[in-house]
Amino acid sequence: MNLDELRIFARVAELGSFTQAAEQLGLVKSRVSTVVLQLEARLGTRLLQRTTRRVQLTPDGEAFLVRGKELLADAEQLQAMFQPAAAGLKGRLRIDLPNKLASELVIPRLPEFLAAHPLLEVGISTTDRRVDLVREGFDCVLRVGPLDDTELVARPLGVLAMCNLASPAYLHEHGTPTTLAELAQHRVVHYAAKLGTQGAGFEYQEGGATRVHPMRSTVVVNGTEAYTAACLAGLGLIQAPRFGAQPFIEQGRLVEVLPQFAAAPMPVSLLYPHRRQVAPRVQAVLNWIARVVEPQLAPSQAVASRPATSPSVASSSTAP
Repeated sequence: MNLDELRIFARVAELGSFTQAAEQLGLVKSRVSTVVLQLEARLGTRLLQRTTRRVQLTPDGEAFLVRGKELLADAEQLQAMFQPAAAGLKGRLRIDLPNKLASELVIPRLPEFLAAHPLLEVGISTTDRRVDLVREGFDCVLRVGPLDDTELVARPLGVLAMCNLASPAYLHEHGTPTTLAELAQHRVVHYAAKLGTQGAGFEYQEGGATRVHPMRSTVVVNGTEAYTAACLAGLGLIQAPRFGAQPFIEQGRLVEVLPQFAAAPMPVSLLYPHRRQVAPRVQAVLNWIARVVEPQLAPSQAVASRPATSPSVASSSTAP
């Protein structure tokens, strides 16, 4: 087994395709297939499950990919010790970002990162679902919301302040709530990673803890853009980070309500796998993302504790 074999296998596993891996590596597909088959033969186990439509990791393949990427990171770290800094960082990075932070903060600044590291290739995912960082082959993810990944390294960056919003049309029809009791006459847009999730509610802070006021909901969405669009359409109240909502407030398209009952600030963290060594290219992108994002966040503080089954957007896979 050599490092080239590990790189080929890792690329196939990350892309879920022999064809795409071959194209990216500049190899013929038959060569990529042969390398993986020989690797499986030497290990005595199937690493990839192949069908006519997809290629996915077997349980043994998942374990092997994790360890293999650790070895590749170790090799990259060792090589960097003896390379002149002028040689620059090389390789491919795969990162996952929340939609709003990606489009408004990270991607607009990406040219400066690539100008400093022209030999790097960056793949960016902006899905609203919570990705499996290790299994899906991401080098790091920027996550908004409470963390429950005990096997990942978390680097806290700060918090996003929250606000309660409604459209002018909704408030004209239903009135503007001024107390929690008046929420009985209102409804919320429910954000849930899985449609059909029950238990819509309105989150607020009280005595250092997060409380949930049950509310009616007639619309459930599982995407951040749909969440904001539903509010703009007058379908109910939403609770969202002020960072993304501020332009709508300034334009008069959304109105802030019940500011005294804001939800707890949302923590923002960089996550990456536990490894003995973090590859230099991964360390570089971690540091760069932190420099770009941190100035837009409030300092991390003791965030109010949340109920385990909190139904609001704050406990979704990726906050709007």
